[in-house]
Amino acid sequence: MNKLICVFFLFMLCQFAKAQSTVQDTIVKTPDLNYREDQFYFAITYNLLNNMPSGMSQNGFSSGLQFGFIRDFPVNDRRNHAIGLGLGYSINSINQNLKINKDSQNNFEYILLEDDTFSKNKITLHFVELPIEFRWRTSTPTEYNFWRIYTGVKFGYIFSSVSKFQGEPEDSKIKSLDDLNDLQYGLTLSAGYDQFNIHIYYGLNTLFNDDAKLNGQSLDMNLIKLGLIIYIL
Repeated sequence: MNKLICVFFLFMLCQFAKAQSTVQDTIVKTPDLNYREDQFYFAITYNLLNNMPSGMSQNGFSSGLQFGFIRDFPVNDRRNHAIGLGLGYSINSINQNLKINKDSQNNFEYILLEDDTFSKNKITLHFVELPIEFRWRTSTPTEYNFWRIYTGVKFGYIFSSVSKFQGEPEDSKIKSLDDLNDLQYGLTLSAGYDQFNIHIYYGLNTLFNDDAKLNGQSLDMNLIKLGLIIYIL
């Protein structure tokens, strides 16, 4: 199901970007010397866990969807250098073999699973995000297709989290994973030409806090996202 949703989302982005490009190419207007670029964004990513403990692995397709608004603040007369400040939302799934349980004292515990003992084991995270970008591009007031390199940082707050397990001995679902670091932050890079660009996010802090331990050792994993991003308007 996640694969189908991601494929559908990517198809819709392609159609939207194509339609926007067609409209821009056919509309003749007076150049806007105070133009701003790329103030809405949509992205699809593949999510990776870095620095996983021995025996832990990902399985299936761990997808992410994100969208939001970035206010473009040009900092030079040509307006091809800018600072971007934004607000967005993302949903991220991570399929892996680390099962999350609660013990008799209602504390979280973590167990590594064998692949043949479950059909699904997934963490789903919902973020409110604050991207901050330094933007370099080759745009002009009349050029809609241009090269861009946007680097920056992104802060995210996890406002909802769910762990779902389907397998033996029984299915389970746990909401509000208290052992997560709710505040996440990392470096971002978006680069490309025209509508479609590569997008990389590298988390600088761990996904779990110090209370999360597997066999007495902290889960010091950080989140990496690789994907495509479309900027419009």
